[in-house]
Amino acid sequence: MTVSPLSPQPLPPERLRRRCDPASLGFATTADVERIDGLVGQDRALDALTFGLGLTAKGYNIFVLGEPGSGRHNAVRQFLEQAAEKEQAPDDWVYVHNFREPHKPRALKLPAGRGPELAEAMRALVDGLKSGMPAVFESEDYQNRRKAIDVQFKESHDAAFQAIAQKAEKEGLGLLRTETGFGIVPMKNGNPIEPQVFDKLPLEERQDYQRRIKALGEELAEAVENVPRLDKERREKIRDLNRQLAEIAVKRAMNDLIAAFGDLESAKAYIEAVREDLIDNAGLFVQSAEESDLDGTDENGLPVLIDPAVNRYKVNVIVSHDPKIGGDPVIYEDFPDLGHLIGRIEHVPHMGAMLTDFTLIKAGSLHRANGGILMVDAERLLGEPFVWQTLKRCLRSEAIAIESPLQTAYTVTAVTLEPDPIPLEVKVVVFGERRTYYLLAELDPDFSELFKVAADFEDRFSWEDGPPETYGRLIASIAHDEELLPLTAEAVAAVIERAARMVADQERLSLRIGPIADLLREADYWARQAGDDTIKDDHVRRAIAEQIRRLDRVRERLHEEILRDTIRVATEGAETGQVNGLSVIGIGNFSFGQPSRISARVRMGAGKVIDIEREVELGGPLHSKGVLILSGFLAARYAPDVPMSLAATLVFEQSYGGVEGDSASAAELFSLLSALADAPLRQDIAVTGSIDQNGRIQAIGGVNEKIEGFFDICSARGLTGSQGVMIPAANAKHLMLREDVVEACRAGKFAVYPIATADQGIALLTGLNAGERGDDGAFPADSVNGRVEARLLAFAEARRAYAKGGSDDKPVA
Repeated sequence: MTVSPLSPQPLPPERLRRRCDPASLGFATTADVERIDGLVGQDRALDALTFGLGLTAKGYNIFVLGEPGSGRHNAVRQFLEQAAEKEQAPDDWVYVHNFREPHKPRALKLPAGRGPELAEAMRALVDGLKSGMPAVFESEDYQNRRKAIDVQFKESHDAAFQAIAQKAEKEGLGLLRTETGFGIVPMKNGNPIEPQVFDKLPLEERQDYQRRIKALGEELAEAVENVPRLDKERREKIRDLNRQLAEIAVKRAMNDLIAAFGDLESAKAYIEAVREDLIDNAGLFVQSAEESDLDGTDENGLPVLIDPAVNRYKVNVIVSHDPKIGGDPVIYEDFPDLGHLIGRIEHVPHMGAMLTDFTLIKAGSLHRANGGILMVDAERLLGEPFVWQTLKRCLRSEAIAIESPLQTAYTVTAVTLEPDPIPLEVKVVVFGERRTYYLLAELDPDFSELFKVAADFEDRFSWEDGPPETYGRLIASIAHDEELLPLTAEAVAAVIERAARMVADQERLSLRIGPIADLLREADYWARQAGDDTIKDDHVRRAIAEQIRRLDRVRERLHEEILRDTIRVATEGAETGQVNGLSVIGIGNFSFGQPSRISARVRMGAGKVIDIEREVELGGPLHSKGVLILSGFLAARYAPDVPMSLAATLVFEQSYGGVEGDSASAAELFSLLSALADAPLRQDIAVTGSIDQNGRIQAIGGVNEKIEGFFDICSARGLTGSQGVMIPAANAKHLMLREDVVEACRAGKFAVYPIATADQGIALLTGLNAGERGDDGAFPADSVNGRVEARLLAFAEARRAYAKGGSDDKPVA
């Protein structure tokens, strides 16, 4: 087939894949390389992190943008920990009982490390009082003084009634004690007069008895009414006695506590409240000792979960830090639900109810990170109910308020608490994908006020900034951290070339540390399987091949159907209105190229190019855009002075799924031009590229996979030396083709053609001159463009003639 002079020349083999020279790395194995610290190629993100940590103003929290697998988490965590270790340890926070309002536990701030000390001191105090307090009230001195008070009450009580009894005797009456109290009865000869005998007495005598009984009854009533007063005085004297002895016992027991914490302003008020409550409730310790036998169990041997004699004096250490170690806390919350983030109030079941107290308050990650840094993933944060709003509320109010999840559970009878909010001073670092950041910035008005610092992580950087030193040290650092075998220089070069392939760019290297680390781990596995003590380039290539093979089933089946002619893709000969387009199919983390037959049919019409994929709603918006662009190019370039009188259809043959992207628009244009010019297109050259309205070929994605996809089909059928792929010239810098493809090109069995314009492409595919307009404004008649324009003019003339000869019952196209 004749090749037009305008046809592009194949790219030389050295342009198809950039090589990394192992000798340029400067080491034999990575064992000789010093590991690299810090973030590689992330100057922008590093500056943002430094700025965000240094500025303590409200709202300057950090959102770390980047793609999954970029290594952001480990790199940022290492950076933050290095920055945090220079700081002093933040304060401890504890919850204690509120003796005035028990349902509102108090939060105390203590110097770092003092929280557990206070908790231990209070435990020792309670333990001492549990054994010491009962001993005080069982002492002989206390019993004697208590007995004296009881005797005094009894004597006063008995003296009053004895006097009444004596007076009654003088009056001929008697004072009797009954089940309901005291009563006065008439007496005769020392015995009570029976009622029936009394009723037979003379009236005057009965009245005299009644007068005396009434008079003495008033004195008796006064004496009876005086008994509660006397008992109250007795109880007050006993209470005063108990307080006196309890105060002595408490003072003695609290000496160590006061000596250790009396200098802390935050603890003084609490210690004084403890002292007063211990004195007032000394009986709790006597009762607790009787019921639980001082071992934390009840009379049945079961643990006492909420013991008022013990729990009210406990100290619940929410968060504590070792001042000797120092440093701000750096906390990563892997499961940011409401309880894990802001803490929770646990409950214990008791007789159908849920009970709790301040000792069951549990800290959340915000508590543990208070005074330091909290790291959390945006997607996980947004996936939990109420958590995002709660985090924003905490950051706005600068306080952590624990909300019990049972507060809204109306079907459960539960005791709830309202703990004091704890002041919050934290730097929140949220990790998320770029789309998450942009959506939050657009849809959440609070986001920009609370996360004012964006640390945008690069996923690639310049090859020139990588080898021979920086990227090699990065690979050596990963191998060292993962405790892998040392890599030879050749193996490192293979990894570097793979990093360029990952971003499909000869001038860039991937900074997605996750996939690079996976490749090194798998290469280490194959090296150990082979019994080698270093990782060689063969092991790296084996790891790459195995990664592909594990996910290659679908590609193999599709290519198998092409080779069996179930899916029709020609790789030799020429066809009119038919071209091999290239697409990329992605399955998980694996993508591969798939050749597809694109065909076009033309006839006279109303100037419409029908995209069949769009008509049946299989074409995506970008694909439809590409078809509309090529329609615009066609209408503007050919026969611009006459109405477009073309009816054309374009379709991906044997396509049963969606089609998206504009990378097939150049191939669709070539098939359309071929049909219009009646010029067969080479089937041994596949096409990828998008077209603009001026006929320029634009860059597309997945160029390596597309080339390799067509190469695999050609190779399986047998390379003829004429086969190849046409790509946009702008994509030449993105080529990092497989070794077998490069070697086939080197041997002249395959070719990659860069094109910049539609004319270059159609000339290569047809072997004809594309044609340029001459001084007369016309394309050469024997050129492709000349044929296309002549065909369109013929359509326009035929349409005009058809319209003139038509009638009312004859439709006009």
